[in-house]
Amino acid sequence: MKLLFVDDEQTFLKYLAKRLVLDGYEVRTTFSGEEGVEAAADEDFDVAIVDLKMPGIDGIEVQKRLKELQPDLPCIVLTGYGSVEHALESGKYNAFQFLSKPVDYETLVKTINEASEYRQQQEKRVREKGTEDEAARSEGKMKKALEKFKKFYGVSQ
Repeated sequence: MKLLFVDDEQTFLKYLAKRLVLDGYEVRTTFSGEEGVEAAADEDFDVAIVDLKMPGIDGIEVQKRLKELQPDLPCIVLTGYGSVEHALESGKYNAFQFLSKPVDYETLVKTINEASEYRQQQEKRVREKGTEDEAARSEGKMKKALEKFKKFYGVSQ
């Protein structure tokens, strides 16, 4: 699983990234919102973990831009400044979960896995809907062709 981790606290980020890599995750770390957005413009990720308060563009703006770049990318928001207002603002940009720092490592891993599973379920629904839509289009085309055939040959039934 490929993770994008955006946080300006370098020591915290490096520590968590090392643990996640040891647990089998592929982790791309960025130390600012701008770097995180650039990374998402260059490559696809399964889950993003974004700090809320950062210099430059903050976590809410990062989520907004990530959604534009990768609409299905679930974002887990981490912050040392947890508040209901920030959680609600993050929710506007489909924050998958809002976690306060210091975050329990096991809780973070569980949330990452849940976000990935959620994304996979969403992608499966889209594929299934696409298949249903294609079948309906195909059926519609067949009905039109049959009507033309009947009309051309003068068949009324």
